[in-house]
Amino acid sequence: MPLVPAAAAPISVDAVSFLWIIVTAAVAAIAATALAPRVMVPVVVFELVLGIIIGPQVLGLAQPDRFIEFFTKVGLAMLFFFAGYEIDFRRIRGSPLRLATRGWVLSLILAYGIGGLLAGAGVVVSLVYTGSAMATTAIGILIPILSDVGEMRTRFGTYLLGAGAIGEFGPLLLISIAFSAEGSLKSAVILIAFVIVAVAAALAAVRSLPFGWPALERTLESSSQVAVRLTVVLIFALVALALKLGLDLLLGGFAAGIIVRLALRGREVMVFESKLTAIGYGFLIPFFFIVSGMQFDLDALTGSASALLKLPLFVALFLVVRGVPALVLYRHVLDARDRLALGFFSSTQLALVVAITTIAVAAGKMRPSTSAALIGAGIISTLAFPLVGLRLRAGRAATDLEDHLDVDGSLELPVLDGAPSGLGEALP
Repeated sequence: MPLVPAAAAPISVDAVSFLWIIVTAAVAAIAATALAPRVMVPVVVFELVLGIIIGPQVLGLAQPDRFIEFFTKVGLAMLFFFAGYEIDFRRIRGSPLRLATRGWVLSLILAYGIGGLLAGAGVVVSLVYTGSAMATTAIGILIPILSDVGEMRTRFGTYLLGAGAIGEFGPLLLISIAFSAEGSLKSAVILIAFVIVAVAAALAAVRSLPFGWPALERTLESSSQVAVRLTVVLIFALVALALKLGLDLLLGGFAAGIIVRLALRGREVMVFESKLTAIGYGFLIPFFFIVSGMQFDLDALTGSASALLKLPLFVALFLVVRGVPALVLYRHVLDARDRLALGFFSSTQLALVVAITTIAVAAGKMRPSTSAALIGAGIISTLAFPLVGLRLRAGRAATDLEDHLDVDGSLELPVLDGAPSGLGEALP
């Protein structure tokens, strides 16, 4: 009897580990929901912490295999799809976009300067990867919390959305270039061409559909789910194209998110978004965070005093790198208390930190202790910084909304540098 080639052998599935990940995702969601009335803790914090607990270094209940790693990569692609989808350039155009871009450039200068000092002192391996991780913002994690308290319908929310959008978009482009053939000029050209061609082709295809969005929208309540399936096709097609061009898969997911946002601009898409959210945050994305927790190198973090000292160091550096630009550049549009709140919200970092450090360690560009310290600092920032920001903004969201209510109770859109902020799009 001929032997079955190794390549044709079926992938073994660790059903017990898979089940533990599913159970952990459910427990994390229940814990976050139970605390929500009193304390706003993002569910990803529970996913990471519980992943550490069930992982090999603590209880040893689950460990990732090839099958679980596949879902982890799909979850990562979906995570960056939503990162791209959350960027609404029409809403943040004008002053919010300009200030956000300047703020992130200043953050990048600070991050790379500090990263260079740390690399020169031997604390970190690469200033590029460490600096890029420090120059991010976890706006995707913050949006549900800020929406619950009404902040996303305020003028302050528009500036925060701009700062968060550029804080995700900028580092992703830099890291995509850095991860591609060591940041060569050819990689940069391929990256720019990929984004331009992908956006142009997808938008042309969407706008030329013979039946249009209304017909697609009717499928959302049927078993065909055409709109959702086309979105999934777009995500995986761009991921495959990015990998084929030597780019990273997260850029494909990110580009797909931007394209879908542009294609659906001005349309009622609440049902569509709820279905994508159910697929992404309800099933796939938790795999990435829980498995990241399972792979968290706790021993590397606690193995030496110098490694453990990196944790508070990075927490402080998050505030310096992302908080200082908020205090300095927004003087003419926000008062001191709101600038301080913006600084704390902008300094909240986690999703991109996990993604960047995971890939950097695999590429040999970051020590496990540095990765563990950055992720740990990200968890602390996600737990503490939004609470401080919400306390600084306590009662101000309602006042901001009242200032823009017309006599008939409708919301007047504030004008930022001559352009409507688009706040009405966030209203239910």
